[in-house]
Amino acid sequence: MTATTMTPAQLTRFEARLRAERTDAEERLAEFDDAMSEVRTARSDATADDEHDPEGPTMTQEWSQRTAVLADVRAELTEIEHALARIADGTYGICARCGKRITVARLDARPTATLCIDCARLAR
Repeated sequence: MTATTMTPAQLTRFEARLRAERTDAEERLAEFDDAMSEVRTARSDATADDEHDPEGPTMTQEWSQRTAVLADVRAELTEIEHALARIADGTYGICARCGKRITVARLDARPTATLCIDCARLAR
């Protein structure tokens, strides 16, 4: 076996890993959605004046931080879903730019990778 070929066992391992990562991301998304609901409720309270509270972050800061985290988790889920779709259609591990195989070592480091290391370097 060369560094550019993937065995069925390795493909199965990547699929299991991606499914586990998806479950973890979905759980984090649910937690942050609940937290966002709390901030949304607090922000809608017309009597709350947190902009002058020296003890902690403002609701605007909380909203901005949580919105950014939610966007990151959603992007992660999208990448995972795309990787699982590539496994299903037989294109997982093939560089989207040059068509060469993505090494198993790169996929171990970044299982959602769509580019081989050479093309990833060029994309920077």
